[in-house]
Amino acid sequence: MNFINYNGEIFPANQPVLTTGNRSFKYGDGLFESMRMMRGELRFADLHAERLRNGMKVLGFEGYSLIDETFLKEKVVELAIRNGEGENARVRLTVFRDAEGLYSPLGNKFGYAVEMIGNNETSYTANTKGLIVDVFEDITKPVNCLSNYKTCNSLIYVMAGIFRKQNSLDDVFILNQNGFLCESMSSNVFVLFDKKLYTPSLNEGCIAGVMRSVVMKIAAEIDLPVIEAQINPDILNEAEEVFLTNASRGIQWVMGFNSKRYFNKLSKILMNKLNEG
Repeated sequence: MNFINYNGEIFPANQPVLTTGNRSFKYGDGLFESMRMMRGELRFADLHAERLRNGMKVLGFEGYSLIDETFLKEKVVELAIRNGEGENARVRLTVFRDAEGLYSPLGNKFGYAVEMIGNNETSYTANTKGLIVDVFEDITKPVNCLSNYKTCNSLIYVMAGIFRKQNSLDDVFILNQNGFLCESMSSNVFVLFDKKLYTPSLNEGCIAGVMRSVVMKIAAEIDLPVIEAQINPDILNEAEEVFLTNASRGIQWVMGFNSKRYFNKLSKILMNKLNEG
């Protein structure tokens, strides 16, 4: 049987713990982090904790300073032991405003839930077949103070996912409100063009991805600084390489966009460096 941690208590994963009054359910009033535990270690726990604290501060949650690297590691290891998952798992931590009220909450304390699914992956695994992608243009992503965080309102990603499935794609690119490249359905985007590596800047409304930060650091270490920029999606027709990054899968290379085909030399180098860390 699989278990979850809900506000510090362990429950069977199939046991209902939310009421219809939960603000995350009613209003999307919360944030989440997708993480990986490998060889018994929660990868990049400091970066996940920092992003979560920053997001909780923006949302006005009380007690956000309690969410630190130690908190994340303790909760994940505790749940892994209870689940008998071994040393490798995918983890989701959700925090929500634990208060009554309508749009105006009657309090700002936070609650949380930790879920995990075990696996046998001791490192990040590159995709053997490159991804086929397209641009999702039906809905654009707003650029505001919430854009850089993984909020519990994920409707744009759900709609992008429906489009992806209907068109038999592996992923889709999402544009921001100004029509510039923002991110993919669940990842940040990197583009190698004219021997320079680009990624949408945080001002373009993309998620402030943990793996985005890690890859930018690795790229700088191999003397390939990343240029954070406003990116016209037309560059996808000229790029040499395109790859996606997130904390769950690491680096995934894109093979095709429309009739354009890409290489994956750089993504292989970066993935190898990532797994050395």
